[in-house]
Amino acid sequence: MPRPIRASISAGALEHNLLVAKALAKGAKVWAVIKANAYGHGIERAARAFGAADGLAVLDFQEAARLRVAGFVKPILMLEGFFKPADIPLLHKYALTPVIHNPEQVEMFRLASHPGELDVYIKVNSGMNRLGFTTENLRPAYNAVRMHPHVKSVTLMTHFADADGAVGVKDQLGWFRELTKDYEVPRSLANSAALIRFPETHGDWVRPGIMLYGCSPFGSTSASLTAASLDLRPAMTLTSELIATQHLHSGERVGYGFSYEAQGEITIGVVACGYADGYPRHAPTGTPVLVNGERTRVVGRVSMDMICVDISDIPEAYIGSPVTLWGEGLSADEVAAACGTVSYELLCALAPRVPVTEIA
Repeated sequence: MPRPIRASISAGALEHNLLVAKALAKGAKVWAVIKANAYGHGIERAARAFGAADGLAVLDFQEAARLRVAGFVKPILMLEGFFKPADIPLLHKYALTPVIHNPEQVEMFRLASHPGELDVYIKVNSGMNRLGFTTENLRPAYNAVRMHPHVKSVTLMTHFADADGAVGVKDQLGWFRELTKDYEVPRSLANSAALIRFPETHGDWVRPGIMLYGCSPFGSTSASLTAASLDLRPAMTLTSELIATQHLHSGERVGYGFSYEAQGEITIGVVACGYADGYPRHAPTGTPVLVNGERTRVVGRVSMDMICVDISDIPEAYIGSPVTLWGEGLSADEVAAACGTVSYELLCALAPRVPVTEIA
């Protein structure tokens, strides 16, 4: 028998979450963001499920090529654009829309040989200070791109740093609007958090990511903005089984570093899942987990191939009992919060050794 850990990906959940995003967009077109192998869900699988999207957004040319080979014909947005002059022919080969975000890319684009026309996005740095043009260099970049004979259209975009937090988008949005008020071209601003929280950011194209996979960009901290309250369905469920049990007496310890010491009688279940499967090594004692559908907690340190869980109050648990690490019945947002991280990291970290099954 194979090792019992597995991930199931629900195509129906992916489709449903996209429809939630489209309803929130209220007529704006939707780039479904499927970078990082669709946040661990598989880009071909996600592309099929996101057939109602107006386009897909990826990070590298290998992902774009895989989509075209798989038969995806709608627009594909390259979120970091191109990296070397040798990449530019690939834009034409695969009919891709690059994001241009620095003067070096403008020069590479200008000097390249172009066999056809392309749509181009220009990224504006509205205060996040990662990628994008600022007051000093936006106009020259825009003019160089817009007047290029092989550019069909230009769209301006930016990215919000705290759409999911207390700062919000007011300052960035105001700055973007002021800087771009004289440019009569389409806009793309909203990520998942802005799409949900700030309708004024929707523009012409929105770019939802994490919400498409059934997690909230706000984590589990706000009761009104959890995945469930937003009608988002978990697309990935990571499950395994108990492969051993141990009964500990008060003072006995478990796991590497003896990091957990029993304060009384406790029964431990050993789960076939560890950090080599993508479970966070830094998950502390108390991280939630489901055994036989009942809520319990991780105890002790996560190891490469196993975690230990408290099954003292689940008398029907035994070797072979099912365990849910996250997904259906236990939001990845909640698990991530217990680990001091975000659900994005959990989903993207799913290891290649974990078998994946697609379900309806």
